[in-house]
Amino acid sequence: MTPAIKGNYLKQEILENKVLSVVIFESEWNGSCQIVAPILDDLATKYENTINFYKIDIDEEKEIAYEYGIMDLPTILFFQNGEVVDHIIGLSSKHIIQEKIEHVLFPSNNLKSFHNQ
Repeated sequence: MTPAIKGNYLKQEILENKVLSVVIFESEWNGSCQIVAPILDDLATKYENTINFYKIDIDEEKEIAYEYGIMDLPTILFFQNGEVVDHIIGLSSKHIIQEKIEHVLFPSNNLKSFHNQ
């Protein structure tokens, strides 16, 4: 299960961490968030020792949602070395989310596959 993170731990857990962190901004009342949640749980298991996965409830953490300009749910931000390096807004498939993860983890492979097309 993807752990929830509170605003006061965001800097400590994500922004100061060199490891890729995938953060979903969600809400319990949003149906699309409920669809994406188990997908992220599956990916968290797959990448257990490689990536950190977190969720932020926008109803509890309004300041963080505002700081990152979260307007639509779900929004997934990919953090690496304290910076947002990619994002997904709205409902996405497991394939799309995993593709984004692989793109961030292995950027040189993406360039190679682009040239082979």
